[in-house]
Order: sequence, then structure tokens, then C-alpha cells
Amino acid sequence: MQRKNASLKYEFETERLLLKVLTPNYANAVLNFQNRNRESFEAYEPARPDNFYTASYQQAVLKCEWDLALKQQCIRFYVFRKEDPLTIIGTVCLHDIRFAAYSCTEIGYKFDAAFRHMGYATEAVKGAMRLAFYDLHLHRVFARVMPENKASIYLLESIGFQYEGVERGCFLIQNRWEDHLRYAYLNPSDES
Repeated sequence: MQRKNASLKYEFETERLLLKVLTPNYANAVLNFQNRNRESFEAYEPARPDNFYTASYQQAVLKCEWDLALKQQCIRFYVFRKEDPLTIIGTVCLHDIRFAAYSCTEIGYKFDAAFRHMGYATEAVKGAMRLAFYDLHLHRVFARVMPENKASIYLLESIGFQYEGVERGCFLIQNRWEDHLRYAYLNPSDES
């Protein structure tokens, strides 16, 4: 039976990036990131509560995310460029982490519109996958993506995720049930 990693790091680096699980005192930085990208993010996410775009709401979210990360149930990394460690440019999240027989997690990511098509998302996703496979010792990482999100599909396929099929009416996005394509990547060290 697989066990959680007691020594898991909640901050790590890639070649150009810093990925950190943030504490609630970063609420204003997260709010700024959300506000800068409100229109592009909302196209692919559920409807937001009225108070979503407030520092107090973001502070509560960060507290919840911190608690879930400590339990290794969900780990959201906020992404910064090494050359600007104060500005959030994206997030990559391992959520619904399951150990034992399932040994999997779903990965999600979103990046600031000003930093897309620069390879940052690919670099951050690969870093999070290394953590999932080699620190958490998971067998499988999967992702869901809306069919019209061509950039995200390209990212997944370029990394080596395999298309598995369509999940019909999978998520309620902006008050409409939307289909999602499902992709998966298996831990290379588990293959015989």
C-alpha cells in the first residue's frame, strides 16, 4: 500500500520557475492574478460566487488549499518566474490525490495571458508531474480539457498525455454542462 510522503516539499524550482504552495498572507497577490485574467479564466471555469474577487475570499481559499496540501489531498502550486519572484504567472494543481489502489491525481493549470506560449505552462506541468510520480509515488496523472481549448490540448499532447475519450456533460461551466476530453499519463517507472 502506498503512503503519503512525509517529507514532501511545498516549494520547488524548475529551470526558469519557482512553484510554491502559498499561505493566506499571499491573498492580495492571488487576487491580482485572478483579476488580471478574469475574462480568460472564466471561460473555462465554473461560475464564481459574488465575493470571489475579494482579498478575504482569496485568503479563505489559500487557507483551505494550505490545509489540503498538508494532508496531501490537493496541492496547488502558484508559479513565479525566478527573475520576478513576486508576480504570480500561473498555477498548477494536483487535486483529488488518491493513494493505495487508485494511485492517481488530476492535474489542472492556468496561466496569465501575458505569459502564455512561452513554455512556462509546459515547464510547470512537467515539474508537478515529477512530484506526483517521484515524491508522491503515484501511478497515473490525468487531465480534463474542453474541446475548444486547443492550447491546452496541444500542451498535454506535447508532453505525452494520451487521449482517452470524452466525458459528456462533465462540468458545469458558466451555468452550462460542458463536455471534456480526458487525457492521462502513466508513471514511466511503473512500466515493465
